[in-house]
Amino acid sequence: MSANSSTRSIVIAVDGSPAGAVAVQWAANAAAKRKQDVKLVTAYTIPQFLYADGMVPPQELFDELETEAMDKVDAAREAVLAVDPDIPVSHRVEESNPIDLLLEESREAEMIVMGSRGLGGFSGLVLGSVSSAVVSHAECPVVILRKDSGVCDETKYGSVVVGVDGSDVSRDALHRAFEEADARGATLRAVHSWSDAELSATLAGLATALDRARDEEQALLHEELEPLCEQYPNVKVEAVVERDRPVPALIDNAEDAQLLVVGSRGRGGFKGMVLGSSSRALLQYSPCPLMVVRPTGRTREH
Repeated sequence: MSANSSTRSIVIAVDGSPAGAVAVQWAANAAAKRKQDVKLVTAYTIPQFLYADGMVPPQELFDELETEAMDKVDAAREAVLAVDPDIPVSHRVEESNPIDLLLEESREAEMIVMGSRGLGGFSGLVLGSVSSAVVSHAECPVVILRKDSGVCDETKYGSVVVGVDGSDVSRDALHRAFEEADARGATLRAVHSWSDAELSATLAGLATALDRARDEEQALLHEELEPLCEQYPNVKVEAVVERDRPVPALIDNAEDAQLLVVGSRGRGGFKGMVLGSSSRALLQYSPCPLMVVRPTGRTREH
């Protein structure tokens, strides 16, 4: 099992919610396995509706909100160190828009880890504006966890599952999935979904057309996997080709997984993963933590 040599931090969005607590636990385990530090980040905002234009809120309100935010950070720090007391932990507490704060952190982060139905600054993370903005615009991978999608005893040694469609961002997601599988000593399950809707064949030739299409899709998946199998020889790989829609294929294959990884702007079976119906379904129904990888201009050390 190899350690990640990156010096980037795993950033945890702290909000004190049950889903946020699951995110903290997951991120702490990831930091321990990857041998990286964590950064606890939270934002607080002054409720402007209480004050007319030009009115300055009292300093006591700022102090109270900052104290509440630090209490959440301190609780998260204790949870991280309970996983591994040697994990380096830093924090950042700001009076800020949470979207702006997390996107700023994403420029230097290894990944951002968020709970999905948080409170306070990170509320509505499944379908709300914060999650949509962070998942869509972060310059690093974003891991989303619901309070019911954390890693448990049955899945903590499960596979890392990744959706593959042959696009550039899918290759970025695939590389991330290999990194995670290598760090965790886990099997990597690569899932490629295809549809027979565009096949043109007579009824008599349908079986032959299906066989040919299946062979072509299997060849595509093999071609995508081959260079990374050579780069990560210790990672056991399962190649899965499903004649199914992408969301059911991924959910079915992730039932026993410890992590599901998808690219955000792929083509074919995984097109529009961030803002389309597929992504919204995965954010809501993924049976395990979901990592979304999107194309960025940031150079990665492959």
